[in-house]
Amino acid sequence: MPRERGTRVSATGVLTAASVALALAAAAFVRSAVRRSRLAAAELNDTLPVNSAWWRARGRAEGELLYVALGDSAAQGIGASTPDHGYVGILAERIARRAGFSVRTVNLSISGATAAQAVGYQLPRLAKLDPDVVTVSIGANDIAHWDAPAFARDLGIVFAALPPHAVVADLPCFYLPHNERKVASANRIVRRLAAEHGLAVAPLHDLTRRAGLLGVLTMFAGDRFHPNDRGYAVWACAFAPLVDRRVDEVLASRV
Repeated sequence: MPRERGTRVSATGVLTAASVALALAAAAFVRSAVRRSRLAAAELNDTLPVNSAWWRARGRAEGELLYVALGDSAAQGIGASTPDHGYVGILAERIARRAGFSVRTVNLSISGATAAQAVGYQLPRLAKLDPDVVTVSIGANDIAHWDAPAFARDLGIVFAALPPHAVVADLPCFYLPHNERKVASANRIVRRLAAEHGLAVAPLHDLTRRAGLLGVLTMFAGDRFHPNDRGYAVWACAFAPLVDRRVDEVLASRV
């Protein structure tokens, strides 16, 4: 009997030691992941002026069609291998192929922009343009300090200033439950305001949510926030059918 008791104590000790080792390994993994994410975020931060300068140059180029994008760092293509591999770059190329015309792309987006900042900076510049195609993706940065009434007010101002052919996206999937509750609230506001202003809504949340765990593992840049090339291809797919329809309308009006 004493021998059996000793065996049980010994087995319990082994299990406890294994549990502690596993917990320590898990903690070390998390610390390493957080450290890598912070380093990647710092590296991506260095790309902000690069992407901004790249888009300014494209905005000065000549083009037979004018495509204007409003938004935040996602519209800037932060996280993509090059700015034109962001969803705005992908859509600009798609518009050119479908229309058979050259495209001037004016990207009014600002990294870190909220709906309120789009009102203050991007809308005055949009008012000076007569775009053939407009895309809008804004609101992801509003989630961090979520204020539903303020978001509805500011987004309403943005939507009221858009041409009726503009394509607006709902917010992408944030995956974590506490953020997804805020995103669900934001997307109800997006859809309600879009309906009031007669704007088409690109189903960005649905397409990013469908990617599931595989998407979390494969569709994000190193900061685990911005999409990578694969992720931006999904974003572009959300806009593509509605952008194609708008291009066809433009072509029909020119016949």
